[in-house]
Amino acid sequence: MAACPLILEKPHATAGRPSAQDFLLRWQHSKEYCAWLYYTPDHRYEMSMLATNVVQDDARKRSCALPPVVEDRRYPPDGLGYLFVLHNHPFEDTLSDNDIRYIVSMAAIHGLEFETRTGSVPLSIVAFFSGSDDVERPSCGGFFQYIPKTGHVLKWTTPHPGSWLRRQTATVTWTSETSYRIDRK
Repeated sequence: MAACPLILEKPHATAGRPSAQDFLLRWQHSKEYCAWLYYTPDHRYEMSMLATNVVQDDARKRSCALPPVVEDRRYPPDGLGYLFVLHNHPFEDTLSDNDIRYIVSMAAIHGLEFETRTGSVPLSIVAFFSGSDDVERPSCGGFFQYIPKTGHVLKWTTPHPGSWLRRQTATVTWTSETSYRIDRK
């Protein structure tokens, strides 16, 4: 949860609500930032450096170029456990086709789950969003999460400060190696 404000506070990480008068201008300048949350051999959770694309080549989408592996010279490369791809969506919007395909490609490299000292953690992708129009000081409104191991798409929100509400919004079912369908709840 600590990663949400760190990412949303980056320049142009949020565009506000689509209904806001200046949303289109904010969207044009918005950026997506991404990072890995990974587990180290000494049982710590770490977040990689943030990545972003300077140029957004599709006016309808935002993306970031996250490398498939983390270079953390303190540990051997095969000693890291990849847990979450963290990124922002400039407004409250569910996971994209690129998000779903990216985390599945990462599962092919890193596996569907990683065993930590406290138990198994499934690999997933998380997209933070703000429920606020305040782009200078955005609050963390929640996040969407896709877990390839279960196929669940979840929406986590904060109805009250300090509490989290989880709701399954869809199930992703792969019908072949390259195709899937989404069953919305």
